[in-house]
Amino acid sequence: MLVVCATQAAQLDDGDRDDAARNTLEVTMRRRNFLTSTAIIGGVGLAAACAPGSESGGGDAPAPKADEIVTDPAELGDVTLVMWDQEVRGAQNDAIESLIASFQEKYPNITIERVSQSNDDLQQQTGLALSGNDVPDVLQVNNARGDMGTFVADGLLTDLTGYAEAYGWEDRFTESVLAKTRYSKDGVTFGEGELYGLPQTGEICGIFYSQKKLDELGVEAPTSWDELFTLVDTALEKDEQPIVLGNLDKWPAFHVFGPLQANFVDAETIVTLGMGNAGADWTSDDNVAALTQLADWAKDKAFGDSPNGLGYDDAWPTFTEGTGVLLIGGSWLGPDMEAVMKEDLRFMAPPAGKDGTAATTGGTGIPFSIPAAAKNADAAAAFIDYITSDEAMDLIAEAGGMPVNRTAELAPDSGVNKDIYEAFDAVSHDGTLLPYLDYATPSFADTGGAVLQEVIGGQTEPADAAQKLQDDYGEFTEGS
Repeated sequence: MLVVCATQAAQLDDGDRDDAARNTLEVTMRRRNFLTSTAIIGGVGLAAACAPGSESGGGDAPAPKADEIVTDPAELGDVTLVMWDQEVRGAQNDAIESLIASFQEKYPNITIERVSQSNDDLQQQTGLALSGNDVPDVLQVNNARGDMGTFVADGLLTDLTGYAEAYGWEDRFTESVLAKTRYSKDGVTFGEGELYGLPQTGEICGIFYSQKKLDELGVEAPTSWDELFTLVDTALEKDEQPIVLGNLDKWPAFHVFGPLQANFVDAETIVTLGMGNAGADWTSDDNVAALTQLADWAKDKAFGDSPNGLGYDDAWPTFTEGTGVLLIGGSWLGPDMEAVMKEDLRFMAPPAGKDGTAATTGGTGIPFSIPAAAKNADAAAAFIDYITSDEAMDLIAEAGGMPVNRTAELAPDSGVNKDIYEAFDAVSHDGTLLPYLDYATPSFADTGGAVLQEVIGGQTEPADAAQKLQDDYGEFTEGS
């Protein structure tokens, strides 16, 4: 992965590189596959990951009440606060270091002892650390079932609901964002219940397009899914590849299918499926219709001749070099592609979905949590509040990241990041930020990735694909 990214970096002039974007790409791509890796390397709770709440300590984690919390760090005495994070790359590291320095300057009684490591190393250490006696006070924890959900079920993370009330986090963050770190105390329900982490940054899957290619085709950027389908047909008729997709690694298809699914399936149902909560059905007519559209695009060569044979890191550079009209994918690609395409590159949230409002796949950076056994929980919460404050959002934006709050306000004056920031703000505030579908179950990254690859390759009919997805989802939800 890192070798591939280094290869891509060599294709561009050093002066055109955006370190923050490239670094975000590295960690985000790994996050898309974390469910599988966590099942292999996680230190605790693997049985609970298969059935949240089973034989677990769910509900045993501390839940301080708002009126019991000391919110002024100056009143906490001398504290050494231990933080484990994976903000080790370029501008990410610069931002967190600046926030630590300013926090310690404001509250000299608190010393931050930072332990930074790669995302992979942090995942390997987290389970063992949480179940041991010497735990950090602040810890970044992946927020899907294979990680945060398991730790919640085992009672290893602090319920932050009281802190949210004391600090006003529910006023600062949209519910669409907070839902990504909410679990019931037994870990069974994802997206509702108590709060177990706060993120700093956001991400969204949308539609990159070449303005030059649209002009050549004589079309405008689509404002509805019907217009998008017509655009694809027009591009095919004029011998242009409509959509660039490299799906050799299987997971990239989630970033295309997720936004497409919202045109056929209501957002509430997609959230239920993507969060792995009981009550939905992959075999519904709407889901089959969405899978059928994906299959039709592939059959018509909308993704080119062999999308399943093209790697992710080989696909997006071809888009910058003139292949394709659209690329449906994650916001983290924007600055790297803009370095080549300049003002020709544009980005938009997908058109309004079945509900009539914007709905697309998206999420947050890895949230900051407080272990249940943390020695300095109040100081930890005060620090988390500080690094997710309005001032922190300013710093993150200045460093090149996408802040999870005040996103439109902090958008650049021009360029693709302006489009991306405004799209994220619109979806997270006025629409639905849909979960990554591989959040659903500990095995859904593998199951769903393989099924979507088969649909694109023509090996599996949409109805049969829906049944395979339902089998994984149904087995998990029935056992939870």
